[in-house]
Amino acid sequence: MKALISVSNKKNIIPFAKGLSELGIEIISTGGTAKALKESGIAITAIDEVTHFPEMLDGRVKTLHPKIHGGILALRDNEHHMKTCQEHEIGMIDMVVVNLYPFEETIQKPNVQLADAIENIDIGGPSMIRSAAKNHQDVSVIVNPDRYEVLLAELKKGQGRLTQQTRQELAVEAFQHTARYDAIIANYLGQKTGEKSGEFPELITPVLSKVTQLRYGENPHQKAAFYQLQGEKGVPEFTQIHGKELSYNNIVDLEAAALIVREFDQPSAAIIKHTNPCGAALGETLASAYQRAHDADPVSAFGSIVGLNQSVDLETATLISNTFVEVVVAPQFDDDAVQLLSQKPSIRLIQLNHLKKMGNSMFFRYVDGGFLLQTPDIQSSNEDSNVVTQSPPSQGQMSDLQFAFKVIKYVKSNAIVVVKDLQVVGVGAGQMSRVEAVEIALKKAGEKSSGAVLASDAFFPFDDSVKLAGAAGIQSIIQPGGSKRDQDSIDCCNDLGVSMVFTGVRHFRH
Repeated sequence: MKALISVSNKKNIIPFAKGLSELGIEIISTGGTAKALKESGIAITAIDEVTHFPEMLDGRVKTLHPKIHGGILALRDNEHHMKTCQEHEIGMIDMVVVNLYPFEETIQKPNVQLADAIENIDIGGPSMIRSAAKNHQDVSVIVNPDRYEVLLAELKKGQGRLTQQTRQELAVEAFQHTARYDAIIANYLGQKTGEKSGEFPELITPVLSKVTQLRYGENPHQKAAFYQLQGEKGVPEFTQIHGKELSYNNIVDLEAAALIVREFDQPSAAIIKHTNPCGAALGETLASAYQRAHDADPVSAFGSIVGLNQSVDLETATLISNTFVEVVVAPQFDDDAVQLLSQKPSIRLIQLNHLKKMGNSMFFRYVDGGFLLQTPDIQSSNEDSNVVTQSPPSQGQMSDLQFAFKVIKYVKSNAIVVVKDLQVVGVGAGQMSRVEAVEIALKKAGEKSSGAVLASDAFFPFDDSVKLAGAAGIQSIIQPGGSKRDQDSIDCCNDLGVSMVFTGVRHFRH
């Protein structure tokens, strides 16, 4: 029996090759792999001794040869195949152990050049893998170094042969390996083309790697798992420090919390229920930001997900421990904060190292049978942003308006947010009617609406919302503008002594 070994990732390859050699399996090898095996005292046959051609073109051509692929692809029970191989002196290759040039690792390096990426596109490796996987009835193909130990044990038990079922499983893994590899290359080169054209690609080949199995989906009768999109940081890069496993809903909610607090450099906190913030605030310290966010709606904060944009200290942890919280997500946790919060066995503590890098790439959304793709909602205003009323907002009101308009990006439409002193005090989310969203937000705010500001994610179609806001004591409003009846809302604000800012940017979130 013969095994061809040519690996870029040499993890565990020496003990595996030694095990093959001890089973009497002849090893054919190439380049750096051959050198590493020889240095470890393992007898190998160099590839050029099989092909009778030297490796050439700086290693671009070495295994692309009939004496390699004929030996892999020949059907052992096909007399014509066997006769042809005998005529051309092609020996059988019974096992292919190959993994590929590190293209993915190369493109993740800072300032990588296109030429470097191109040179790390493997050609011979995928060809051998696909040939062996196609002929898995006779040939074993191994691409995963983590499987060497288990497979070696099976080879010893089977006197140098793997079972048909194992070979089929390995073939599936091999085709997944090359499919992933080609998709990463296509996406990288396509992105380079897209950067120049500014267009969405005609074909997208997303690569999703499983992060974890989830207990269930949105409801207990639904199954679910969590996957990471290749090349992206974001939520899948989390580290769970403490607590029971995350649920599907936990992950959706912690993303909502993280996206809000990442908007701010000042200490900030967001408290999420069902993907909407029931509270959000800025503070001089993280503890004050959390307390103010919690106080906005303490009833809804029960059983919530908390997002924080700085390392969680003991003071903040002490405040969090006073109520029931499902998840806390933050860029870091101080040791004493972890020690305190860990006394609650169920609370999940999630460290999100890439908090500031979230949401900078394309957004995918699944619909039945397909995906929608869009750029992230990072714009807060455009060149047309201006005060449209007779009186402008004060400096403090303008700070509140800007804070409110950032928060509202993460509230389900139709969305209204009421803010006072950099604290969200009322939210109306996901309503079919904008005026009803205003009514809910003002009801939530209660007496705190007096002297507060109000943000709307889209224009007011009528002036009824403005009248409600003015009657509740709202002093300033921020909205995109763009309605045919904008002037009615402006006139109403002027009559009520309420200032209004148009941003020219809508923030629907469906």
